[in-house]
Amino acid sequence: MRSGLRLLLLSTLVVLISACASNKQEEVLPEKTYYENARQAMSSGNFNEAEQNLDSLETYYPFGRYAEQAQLDLIYARYQNLDLEGARAAADRFLRLNPQSDHADYALYMRGLASYNLDLGLAARYFPIDVAARDPGEQMQSFRDFSELLNRYPDSQYVADARQRMVAIRNRMAELEINAARYYIKRQAYVAANNRGRYVVENYPSSPSVEEALIIMVETYQFLDLKKGAQDAIALLRTNFPDSEAFNSNGEFEADLLKGESRSLTNVVTFGLMGDE
Repeated sequence: MRSGLRLLLLSTLVVLISACASNKQEEVLPEKTYYENARQAMSSGNFNEAEQNLDSLETYYPFGRYAEQAQLDLIYARYQNLDLEGARAAADRFLRLNPQSDHADYALYMRGLASYNLDLGLAARYFPIDVAARDPGEQMQSFRDFSELLNRYPDSQYVADARQRMVAIRNRMAELEINAARYYIKRQAYVAANNRGRYVVENYPSSPSVEEALIIMVETYQFLDLKKGAQDAIALLRTNFPDSEAFNSNGEFEADLLKGESRSLTNVVTFGLMGDE
C-alpha cells in the first residue's frame, strides 16, 4: 500500500516538474528582446538562433513594431541557413502581407535567389554538380522572379545582379538542350538532335552553346540529306564563328560529331525498323 502511494506521489512530482519546465520554455519574452536576440545572432553568424527568435517574434507579435523587419530578416536567416524553400516561402509571405513595402524588391530578389540555388542546396558546397544537367524547373522560376524584379523595380539595387543571373540561366538552359542533343546523337536519333540544336539557335542566340548547336545542325542535316538546311547552317556558323574548329585550313566544314555511326538514313528515320540488319 505504501509502495503504491509512493509511486503515485513520484508520478505526480514528475508531472509537476515537467509542467514547470514546459511553462518555463513557453515563457514569452518582450518583442524588443526577440528582435535584439535575432539581430545579435545574425551578426555572429548563428542563423539557427536568429531564425528561432524571429519565428517567436512573428508568433507572439505579428503586428508589432518590428514585424515587417522581422519578416525580412527571416528571409535572410533561412537563406543563410540553407533552408531555401523556407526562404522562398518567407519571401512569398512578405510580398503578400506587404505588397507596397519599400523593401518588396528585396523580397522578390531573395525569392528568385532561393529558386536559383534550390536544386543545389548543401550538396553544392561539397560535391561537383553540373548545373546544366539539372532539372530546369527551379531555374525557370528564378528567371520569372528576376524578370518581375526588372519590370517592377528597374531602379532597384538588386537589378544588376538579377540581370547577370538571368544571363547565366539562359546559358544553362541552352547547354541543357545541347546535352539532350548529344544524348540523341549517341542514340542515333538525328532528327531529335537537329531539333534541339535549332531550338538553341532560335531561343538562345547569345549563349555560348550556339556554335556547337550550329555544328550539330549541319551534321544532322547532312546525314538526313537536307542540303539547303546544311548550307544555311554552315553560312550562319561561318558568319558568327569564322574561327570555329569545325572548319579546316581551307575553310571547309569538317566537323565529325557523327563519326563511327554506320546506320543508314532509312534505319535512322524508321527507328531501326528498316535499313540495317
